[in-house]
Amino acid sequence: MKRIAKTVGLFDLMEKYSTDAKARKYFENLRWGRTPVCIRCGGFQKITKQKKKPGRYWCGDCRSYFTAFTDTPLEYSKVKPRQWIMAAYLLMTARKGASSLQLSKELSVSQPTAWYILHRLRLACEGKMEALRGEVEADETYLGGVDRNRKHSKKINPGSGSKKDKVSIVGVRERKTGRVKAQMVPNTKGETLQNFVLENVIPGATLYTDENRGYTHLGEQYGGEYKHERVKHSAKEFVNGMAHTNGIESVWAVLKRGFNGVYHNWSKKHCHAYVNEFTFRLNEGNCEIDTEDRLDSLFKSMVGKTITFKELTAE
Repeated sequence: MKRIAKTVGLFDLMEKYSTDAKARKYFENLRWGRTPVCIRCGGFQKITKQKKKPGRYWCGDCRSYFTAFTDTPLEYSKVKPRQWIMAAYLLMTARKGASSLQLSKELSVSQPTAWYILHRLRLACEGKMEALRGEVEADETYLGGVDRNRKHSKKINPGSGSKKDKVSIVGVRERKTGRVKAQMVPNTKGETLQNFVLENVIPGATLYTDENRGYTHLGEQYGGEYKHERVKHSAKEFVNGMAHTNGIESVWAVLKRGFNGVYHNWSKKHCHAYVNEFTFRLNEGNCEIDTEDRLDSLFKSMVGKTITFKELTAE
């Protein structure tokens, strides 16, 4: 039997971290445990807690200040620790994502601040997960406007059904665990698809795809390193024995519902961040992971990742 995760409600979470001091203590315990450790030099013997600035420490070895947020996206943030926990909770528990406009109302901050908070949390969603194994489904999808709905002067490729105006995303899903890896790609040519599979799926796995020719040379019958089975969608065949792509297509369904229903649109520049958000939430959101463990996983992965508002908004 699968273990059922312990779900924590937002009200209970805010009761637990009812003050900024309690929330700050949570981040400190998550970063170094009970004993403060200098983020810069690793020293712990000459650490002094600053009285006037809560959460700030002085290291006598390297003679520098540090906090639990040093070298993370939360560094230098004026957002309160409790607001960070609440924002992470709302993002991680919302099946299709949380918009910056709605989050600004929940956190009592401006919309640009909420947008910046969300992008720093998405930065934490980046990470290198182990390659998938066993039975793996692979597929690609496209996000973007419909060219025929645009004015003629704004059409990307008038008179054509081309997908040049869309963003291409390719992904793989491990059937046994439900783990997902997805990535924005410049195109869906054979070389691009094959390189993605080679990087993210262990050789020897059984690969299930549709009729896309880009996966052809990955099969054993062509000298590849994967057992490759296809399903023929063109013949209205959606399941052929064990061959189907229903699992990865359900991932695209959630992604597109978030794109159309919650975010409505996102730029190509930030598309990879949104894809990371959805895959992280799916990977950390299965029925065996407690809500608080999901938050811990998100905040732990922040270490070593920083980004400024200027970098986010740069052309």
